[in-house]
Amino acid sequence: MDETRKKENMQNGDEQQNGKAQEEETVASGDMENGGEESVDETIEKLKAELEECQDSRLRLAAELENFKKRMIREKEEHMKYALESFAKELLPFLDNLERAIESARETQDIEKLLEGLDLTLSGYFKTLEKFGLKMFAAEGKRFDPNFHEALTTEVSPDVEENTVIKELLKGYTLHEKVLRPAMVVVSKKDA
Repeated sequence: MDETRKKENMQNGDEQQNGKAQEEETVASGDMENGGEESVDETIEKLKAELEECQDSRLRLAAELENFKKRMIREKEEHMKYALESFAKELLPFLDNLERAIESARETQDIEKLLEGLDLTLSGYFKTLEKFGLKMFAAEGKRFDPNFHEALTTEVSPDVEENTVIKELLKGYTLHEKVLRPAMVVVSKKDA
């Protein structure tokens, strides 16, 4: 009995759907008969207007994108131009101190005070450089590493393990963990 009801319900549902589809077709065909050409022309005009609007919008967006690119390039150039401004301001006091040291050296014969002033200026200078990520690294006594050291020569040194930096001719520096300048060094070798 339940199966019979289910079949009837399904048939009724199918009939209702078929009726709706036929009704929609009748309405659509009636529209075509009652000036359907006008609605097609109207639709074409609407689509043309939408197409023009989309093209205008695309052109405006392309122009905005181009202006944005130009502005970014201009801002990047300006940023690069003045990126070192705060760094340069931090270094100015050391230039002033060096000028004072030169004046003092001309006026006085007290070499000890002059050296003390220069040491203070140099230590302050290094602290400022470290604040901006520039650091000096020690090489002497370390194992030779071509990533950090540049060997200018080798020297026979029986007291030191082979490939050890025994002399630093020029200090090495890193900038934010990247080697800015390798240390120029003398490396030990065993007696041949």
